Amino acid sequence: MQLATAKIKNFAASGFQKRRRTEAFTLAEVLAAMLFLAIVIPVAVEALHVSSLAGEVAARKGVAARIADRILNESLVTTNWVGGARSGTVSEGALDCNWKLTSQNWPQDSTMQLLVAEVTFEAQGKPYTVKLSTLASLQTQPGQPAQPATAMNLRQ
Repeated sequence: MQLATAKIKNFAASGFQKRRRTEAFTLAEVLAAMLFLAIVIPVAVEALHVSSLAGEVAARKGVAARIADRILNESLVTTNWVGGARSGTVSEGALDCNWKLTSQNWPQDSTMQLLVAEVTFEAQGKPYTVKLSTLASLQTQPGQPAQPATAMNLRQ
């Protein structure tokens, strides 16, 4: 009886050891997993950084486009673009934008002026620019100040 009990104990012990070996990872598997993670984690972090920057730039470009549109519209109404280039800073929420309004002769028609509103903003420390343009024509009549006759927005 003792011999049979010893054989059962040896059989149980060897079965337990075999099962334990099959459930563990080998050193090669662990090293392969670590190598895979060493490659994937930096790529994933960079992808998150790029997507975060893209989202921030897109949101701020929308704000900058609204500012440029407002500057162009106000300039057309007040005709302050006739006096030359203008510039300033606009704050909208937490975003500070520098803007510049320039006018130049339009090469296709000498009676038209090309107005360009350029708004510059920063996203994650990098400068970005949004430009909006419009055409305006001055019709001057004797004794009256210059007035814009037509204007149409050309978005770039």
